[in-house]
Amino acid sequence: MGRFIYDTSGNSIDIDDRTLAHLRIVMMNKLRRSEPFMFDVEVGDGSGRRSFWIAPAVPLQFHFFGSRQPRINRAWVEELMLAASGPVGLTILPEPADEGEPEVG
Repeated sequence: MGRFIYDTSGNSIDIDDRTLAHLRIVMMNKLRRSEPFMFDVEVGDGSGRRSFWIAPAVPLQFHFFGSRQPRINRAWVEELMLAASGPVGLTILPEPADEGEPEVG
């Protein structure tokens, strides 16, 4: 289990390392292009949802607790990128089957 930290450790959400690795790629690419977006995620304790406005001015941290880099599913990254660019923003979508494309990482 990893942790997404938005600005300070008080604004953090626990997210599975594999999912977090995919979110990191999406956020990195969106911010590299200076494209802010909304990130909406369910809180792990069942207390609801949190929405984060992701913009270059706000520091982000991705804390991975696992020792190995997860394999990256390109199809999942593409779906997450489309979601981040859409009117609702980025949400954690179910991972699609890997279609046999070469993996990154």
